[in-house]
Amino acid sequence: MNDAPAGDGSFTRMLEAVQAFHDKHQFRERGGEDMIYRLALMTEELGEIADCVTKGKPREALAEECADLLILLMGNAIAADFDMEAAFWDKMEKIGRRGERIVDGRVRVTAYREDG
Repeated sequence: MNDAPAGDGSFTRMLEAVQAFHDKHQFRERGGEDMIYRLALMTEELGEIADCVTKGKPREALAEECADLLILLMGNAIAADFDMEAAFWDKMEKIGRRGERIVDGRVRVTAYREDG
């Protein structure tokens, strides 16, 4: 189980808004919840985020593209029927136990195999 802090319901409200968007456009019935399609959309958004970063676009443009990706990720939880909030807190707990390494001058926190 996770130790999620008591929230103000913001995540729930965000998820409800994404669900309403899916319902409004009939995503389930019209292919919008197909995970292969959603993967392509997420890849597109990552490219747009990279474009913002590498071309020095304003922070507002980066924020908008990150919001697009977050909406898609939340939609994945709807499409694949899993609890994103629980998955988030479970993963935070897991990565919180990991050590860090400096790789090419940047911090990296990931699961490393100690045997090679």
